[in-house]
Amino acid sequence: MSILQIVHHPNEILETVCEQVKSFDKNLHRLLDNMYDTMIAEDGVGLAAPQIGIISQIAIVDIGEGEESGRFELINPEIIGQKGTQIDIEGCLSFPGIYGKVPRAQLVIIKANDRYGDEFILEAEGYLARAIQHEIDHLNGVLFTSKVVEYVDESELGDWSEEQLQK
Repeated sequence: MSILQIVHHPNEILETVCEQVKSFDKNLHRLLDNMYDTMIAEDGVGLAAPQIGIISQIAIVDIGEGEESGRFELINPEIIGQKGTQIDIEGCLSFPGIYGKVPRAQLVIIKANDRYGDEFILEAEGYLARAIQHEIDHLNGVLFTSKVVEYVDESELGDWSEEQLQK
């Protein structure tokens, strides 16, 4: 697989609303595999297509721990339900070295397509819900910095690892 170049802020593609995916072919499968490899190589837990310069509604998430671990491929994702509130620290591969406290829903229900075009429903809580919301925001041209309620200096992160902070 290939490691792709991460788009860093400022770049207008990061604030562009992405187009729906209509073709679920081998090119999409290859892109998803390359995105996953790139996310892992960059120590991230999520990656959206605009972060690699592609304006398509494609995101992947793998928080790498606990019951909700595993690779989630989200094509044309849409939040159809949410509940509760959590505020925690986030970072972003497109904003190296920048971290902030961001409010998110504690639980989300999303509807999306898999790599073959089949629709599925996913209910996610806690950290997985946070990561999914972060990536869906990317697909809508929304940056986490627009939601930060308090910026956090790297020296204040304490027990947080880079892997937990990058999305």
